[in-house]
Amino acid sequence: MIRDLNTKKVMKNAFRITKTKYKTALRVRVPGGLIDPECLMLVSEISSKYGDGQIHITTRQGFEILGINMEDMPAVNEMAQPLIEKLNINQDEKGKGYSAAGTRNVSACIGNKVCPKAQYNTTEFAKRIEKVIFPNDLHFKVALTGCPNDCIKARMHDFGIIGTCLPEYEMDRCVACGACVKKCKKISVEALRMENNKIVRDANKCIGCGECVINCPMSAWTRSPKKYYKLMIMGRTGKKNPRLAEDWLRWVDEDSIVKIIENTYQYVKEYISKDAPNGKEHIGYIVDRTGFQEFRKWALKDVNLPKETVERQNIYWSGPKYDY
Repeated sequence: MIRDLNTKKVMKNAFRITKTKYKTALRVRVPGGLIDPECLMLVSEISSKYGDGQIHITTRQGFEILGINMEDMPAVNEMAQPLIEKLNINQDEKGKGYSAAGTRNVSACIGNKVCPKAQYNTTEFAKRIEKVIFPNDLHFKVALTGCPNDCIKARMHDFGIIGTCLPEYEMDRCVACGACVKKCKKISVEALRMENNKIVRDANKCIGCGECVINCPMSAWTRSPKKYYKLMIMGRTGKKNPRLAEDWLRWVDEDSIVKIIENTYQYVKEYISKDAPNGKEHIGYIVDRTGFQEFRKWALKDVNLPKETVERQNIYWSGPKYDY
């Protein structure tokens, strides 16, 4: 039985310190929430051989394999190696398990693999972000959702990415049936109206949900071939001052989002509190301390935003305050 244990190393290796002494749980990363039967079987086999037979599906779409003896961690790491490779997770050394646990699993809704409302392949974008940001010990949470319905609850994360459709209108195909106007009014934001037998779109109100495209019987509305997103920032849960993320960039592209997230790691390394517990501090608290404009300066370094992008120049967050 292990008696002398470096708990920091255990946690960094993606094992959890549990309430039962000398017992741990392995956190399995599943970027974008998509996993195949072979990987599921590997998770099951590890649980059966080294765990207590229980597997918890986490709120971030990963797995926790429960009831592992701490002395079995090296063997579990070796057994998990095919799982790590098949899910294409970056690691420092093969056979040694996960190389970090600070950056949480990048979660995503099912996206346009299945959902007709989704504007993009959420899993593929999540995997691209994963490749850039993991392994890393900093505490980041990223979530992607395919459309403004926000099934993944992206507004509760440091970075919430919503897929948006920039609709394009071909008036010659329009028969002025009003189907798009009715749908936009009933289930979206009333960004469309009928004028002189043609449809007028209020660009300031449009949230890019794509209901006009889905519901037009004549295909007068189509999606722009370019992919656009809305980036929301600094949402959080937790004990102190929870809050929803606020909209920052509309009609932003994938490359810009990846670069912004990558830049934010450098910003956090510069400003993270030296006495942060376990070296972790939610990004939002750092932004609160330095001010949004300082964060913005770091985040947009070397970022070339599309001409269509609309940016909020300053952001203020609401929510309960406990530090009066």
